[in-house]
Amino acid sequence: MQTDLQEVLGQPSWRIASHEVEAFLTETGGHLGPVTFDVGGKKIQPFSVAPWAEESTAADLPTMLKVLRGDFFCLPFGGNATVFQGERHPPHGDTANLAWTLEGTSPGHLHLSLQTQARPGRVDKHVTLRPGHTAIYQRHVVSGMRGPMSFGHHAMLKFPDVPGSGVLSTSRFRRGHVSPVPLEQATERGYSCLRPGAVFQSLERVPTQTGARTDLSRYPARRGFEDLVLIETDERQHLAWTAVTFAEQGYVWFALKDPQVLRQTIFWLSNGGRHYPPWDGRHINVLGIEDVTSYFHYGLAESAHANPLTAEGRMTTRELDPAHPLAIHYIIAVAPIPPDFDRLAAILPAADGQSVELVSRNKLRVRTPLDVNFLGIERLPRKLVR
Repeated sequence: MQTDLQEVLGQPSWRIASHEVEAFLTETGGHLGPVTFDVGGKKIQPFSVAPWAEESTAADLPTMLKVLRGDFFCLPFGGNATVFQGERHPPHGDTANLAWTLEGTSPGHLHLSLQTQARPGRVDKHVTLRPGHTAIYQRHVVSGMRGPMSFGHHAMLKFPDVPGSGVLSTSRFRRGHVSPVPLEQATERGYSCLRPGAVFQSLERVPTQTGARTDLSRYPARRGFEDLVLIETDERQHLAWTAVTFAEQGYVWFALKDPQVLRQTIFWLSNGGRHYPPWDGRHINVLGIEDVTSYFHYGLAESAHANPLTAEGRMTTRELDPAHPLAIHYIIAVAPIPPDFDRLAAILPAADGQSVELVSRNKLRVRTPLDVNFLGIERLPRKLVR
């Protein structure tokens, strides 16, 4: 295990590797990327890295955006433009912007820590690889804090530059929502396509501002627009997941979570709709898959105060207690698929929790090693999870 920092795409980073996975973790912000998976001898790099990663950027650009890559942990999640009870958090929190400290390493494991400032406390980050697994296991432990908090992961996938090259699917969700106001405004040189505040039941039929409906499950699409939607994960299921099937490339990317901990998923559809620095219309074919407990991307104040989701009985924050640290477990993985595998429809954990069967909509099945027990979900059923 290499403990020395090395410069990777403009950022001092730690390296963690196994036979199947090589990943870099930035010192600043703890962003996980780039990541390379070895799937049957094929090298796969599913995550995006901002095109300005090695460029000089404006001094007032948030640190998180200067580093922007892969997946990172947000505490609190969101823009955080509104001060909450005297706390002024940076966009996506101290965890996405400040420098992390290396606490220790062991084969296939990195342990980092961060002393937060906006709300004093500590976050411990554990990143683990398992022999034979094309997966990354992340655990964040939040301690020493009191009060409501939003949080989540902020993974970003880079799609091939072919319309519809990836197919997005999820486990069961209650409802989907388009952001209440457009993500971008034309007066600010940004453009959005979806109808603000629209509610939907299927990613395949989402209202646009023209009155038509569009299919969000096939991406990239809608070049020249930036949009954001949120789905309410059905917390009654034991295990929740999000996946993208890349048929031409022969693999599926998927993420697993405990729906009692991460209660929503936000999709950021970033396809060249921002024409101001540093975006300049060149951040294209990127899909943010952000598993969170949060009210959209607005921040802690909007998540902690009454909002349309809490009015329906949904949680958009978690009450933190210094006596009871909060642990957030998250698994990101890839697996090879046969050519006719159309889209992921279900996940079946094995009886011992050490592998999963991935089932396509057209009933093809693929088994891949995966430690589902890592999520710590009690009484996880060993049956089809839809």
